[in-house]
Amino acid sequence: MTPSNPLRDESGSTPLESTAQLMDRITSQLGTQLDRVSLSGTRRTAPRTAPAPALVVVGHGSRDPRALATVTALIERVRELRPGLTVRLGHIELNEPLLTDTLAAATGSAVLVPLLLGRGYHVKHDIPEAAAGAPHLDSRVAAPLGPHPLLVDALYDRLVEAGWPTRPGRAGRRTGGVILAAAGSRDPESATDTRRTADLLAQRLGVPVVPAYASPTAASALSVPAAVRALAARGRHHTAVASYFTAPGRFATQCADAAPRIASAPLGAHQAMARLLLHRYDQARTGATAAPAAAQVPPRQLTSA
Repeated sequence: MTPSNPLRDESGSTPLESTAQLMDRITSQLGTQLDRVSLSGTRRTAPRTAPAPALVVVGHGSRDPRALATVTALIERVRELRPGLTVRLGHIELNEPLLTDTLAAATGSAVLVPLLLGRGYHVKHDIPEAAAGAPHLDSRVAAPLGPHPLLVDALYDRLVEAGWPTRPGRAGRRTGGVILAAAGSRDPESATDTRRTADLLAQRLGVPVVPAYASPTAASALSVPAAVRALAARGRHHTAVASYFTAPGRFATQCADAAPRIASAPLGAHQAMARLLLHRYDQARTGATAAPAAAQVPPRQLTSA
């Protein structure tokens, strides 16, 4: 049997408050109102939260006018993904605005995200030096974009756009191969990052992916034509060049011209690139360390730009 509720009226339908409950509620409401008033009698304003740091996209710069147009389109995608975030652009060289000028004009705090695909001189020296040259700005430098599975999403979509079969079949997997064409760097860690991206792309495609460079700097590094010959020697005669460049330029064109069959477009303003810029921004902002590529965001096919 359910016990009767002493706080109900005689009809048993409307709850009534006891005197103690009523006083507790009045005291709570009064305390809330008093919290909004200062000792001088003026109304307190709500505490302001600090604005999010600006995202400064750091591009390399290029004499090719298509490069600046591509980076500008990519930044617009970033703004669409995160409305309200201040996003600025600065170039290391060749294009305006230069990074040093962008940082000089900025205030508050900023996270510098390299629009670069691996570790190298620009990431390790040029960008930190530019940040140190703007002591008025509370700034952090994010990790470069690569390696990361989101780059593989973009590379895959660009290859499909260029004619790579989404279902190559057994014969295609047996005779196919891909050359991951990058710029090249004297820093061995940059080559390591490129090889890791090539490994991730090979897992995605199911065929060998060989790194090659527009400007080979190590004795073991291959040019694109040399990589084509190396794959052919392994019976991989149906090869494609995956452009591992963020935007059009001289090196990207040079590598595409060396492709025996199909060559993909640079990564450009692909949606995965915009997502990755924000991911690196968030990592740097929270102080998170970069995880191994395979342990970060799982690969997910995106629509192409």
